[in-house]
Amino acid sequence: MTDLAEADLAARLAVARRLVEDAGRMALRLRPGAGAPVATLKGAQDWLTEADGAIEAFLGAALADAFPEDGFLGEEGGRRTPAATGRPLTWVADPIDGTVNYARGGTRFCISLGLLAGADALLGVVAAPALGEIYAGARGLGATCNGAPIRAASTGALERATVELGWSRRRPDAAFQALLARVMATGAAARLGGSGALGLMDVACGRIDAYAELHINIWDVAAGLAILAEAGARVSPFTSGRGTTEGNPILAAAPGVADPLAAAIGAALGLAPD
Repeated sequence: MTDLAEADLAARLAVARRLVEDAGRMALRLRPGAGAPVATLKGAQDWLTEADGAIEAFLGAALADAFPEDGFLGEEGGRRTPAATGRPLTWVADPIDGTVNYARGGTRFCISLGLLAGADALLGVVAAPALGEIYAGARGLGATCNGAPIRAASTGALERATVELGWSRRRPDAAFQALLARVMATGAAARLGGSGALGLMDVACGRIDAYAELHINIWDVAAGLAILAEAGARVSPFTSGRGTTEGNPILAAAPGVADPLAAAIGAALGLAPD
């Protein structure tokens, strides 16, 4: 736990929001047109665009200027070790989350920037510039979308719930199919949106009731963890074990469906025994 004062946290949140808004404008300028993907492949269905590198470099440099003692971790390889202080802090950036959508000129993508103190998520900003939305939250300061407070849904029954699932090649297709089957068996509706960070934001603002993924990386969730907590959602212990270095499964859910959903799909996620 960090001793970061509330005023300092609020100041950092304001800087993060400004930088992410600037990054969102950059993403819109660089966004490909609709059609076949304009990107290179890092792996099967793992896309890299011009914007990924440009935005990560912009955020890394701007944060180094604003907070030179803080560390930086970016999805595309940007690294800076935090200074040896009593409160080592690390900014974690995903320059484009939802690249599979972005590379085809789609609108469901975002820029995600979070601040960690060790394994503790302190603040987060997620901008979806093509959707005209920016989410922000910090420990003890609440969570907002476009400046208005947000809360997780009040849904209390899985047969009335919508659950988004994340998919990637990091886990076998059979494991994803088993997870999907378990979700559908609860009576919940299932969807795939192509952006884990935006799926988490939809949980935070009540548009859906849960998000689950077999494996996701820290840059996809660092911002979301702080926002979800302030919005009243419940989240599996993502930063436990090697979550901050190697990723983990995640389940984020509205409080009224969190327990029954965890009971139904936690084993498939590796979060609980059968």
